[in-house]
Amino acid sequence: MKQQVYKMIDEMKDSIISLGNELYKHPELGFKEFKSKEIIVKELAKHDITIDKEYFETGFEVSLGNGNGPVIGLIAELDAIKTAGHPYADKDTHAAHTCGHSLQSTIMCGVIEALKQSNIMENVNGKVKVFFTPAEEFCDLEYRKELVKEGKIQKLSGKENMLLNHCFDDCDILLSTHVMGESEYTYSVNSTLAGFCYKKITFVGKAAHAAVIPHLGVNALNCFTLFQSAVGMLRETFVDEDKVRIHGMVTKGGDTVNSIPHEVVYECYVRSVNNDTILKLNKQLDITAKSCAEALNGSVVIENIPGYLPLIQDKKVNEIVNNAVLEFTTKDKVHYNEISMAAGDVGDICIFKPVIQLGFGGTRGRVHGTTFEVYDDEKAYIEPTKVVASTVIELLTHPATVKDIVDSYKPMMTMDEYKQYLDGREEIIR
Repeated sequence: MKQQVYKMIDEMKDSIISLGNELYKHPELGFKEFKSKEIIVKELAKHDITIDKEYFETGFEVSLGNGNGPVIGLIAELDAIKTAGHPYADKDTHAAHTCGHSLQSTIMCGVIEALKQSNIMENVNGKVKVFFTPAEEFCDLEYRKELVKEGKIQKLSGKENMLLNHCFDDCDILLSTHVMGESEYTYSVNSTLAGFCYKKITFVGKAAHAAVIPHLGVNALNCFTLFQSAVGMLRETFVDEDKVRIHGMVTKGGDTVNSIPHEVVYECYVRSVNNDTILKLNKQLDITAKSCAEALNGSVVIENIPGYLPLIQDKKVNEIVNNAVLEFTTKDKVHYNEISMAAGDVGDICIFKPVIQLGFGGTRGRVHGTTFEVYDDEKAYIEPTKVVASTVIELLTHPATVKDIVDSYKPMMTMDEYKQYLDGREEIIR
């Protein structure tokens, strides 16, 4: 069966690459991926694959197969991220596919199309579902908050909404992919991802003429500067194994040079591979921001929003993935068990379902940077499509293996606990 699908993928090679190029040139931000959806739906229709279900502005799913066998879910992310200066950045939004999500969608389209065209699913008792998921990148938040107010979404990321609405419930196992960026390796297997929380800290002072009466003002920028210094001093308390990152940017630094800044806004992530550490440091930064502001007669307003949970991949599924990978490369070219500081809402899925995220090559330049590009179509599109297709076939044709994986998997939260986690850590502190 695998060779039959590989042959079909090779026959479809030009159309797969063409789809990838078209998506790459039409980047859109999360919950706004309307053109991307249109392109993908049109491509799938060529193979008589139609939408089963739509949700959350731009998300949708398609499927093949039937019966009471295993259900394998494939994750394809739709959105881009702001990268001003990238050659294919949208001139209005600055969105660009510098995180490689256009490749994911192309790969998963290729998998389900090859399975359909090769007629393999007619001889298999089971189902494949592709979830085209919106809004993985945690950005453009003010727009997303408006969608929440309008009742169109519940949370700010695509998969959080999909989990809360039970979109993945009937899947036994879920497979995802992601570019690695420039690397000496060809593939990455069984890597972990960090989790994070988002913080928006508004330092509040008092405006006054900066030259004539600065003593009557309260400088919010000085409050922030003191806070930034304090965070730097906290870094020596971080434990190496937790892989902590605190990174952010000032999105408002004042109104005019001639006035004491009365409002400074700092947005940041607190990241770690240890979720308990994220929660602890999040509270520590609340105390630090408040104390630094009060020390200079200012105040703060802090908005905390839970981001994503760390990704722990399923090792048993990755054993099957690894076998497929080694058909196309050698062990020395596979990065095993990497501890990555990147994050993704696929981490939220792993608390409920066995899930993997295969890292693949074929790109160069800085991920999320202006130099990011595809340079090897075979490595970026065709080989990963074959690896995923091979894994799907292996799982569908060995239902006992799937049952063993599902039976040995232990969910980390109930859905009620997950809801409480998201709601309980979303707060505004004054």
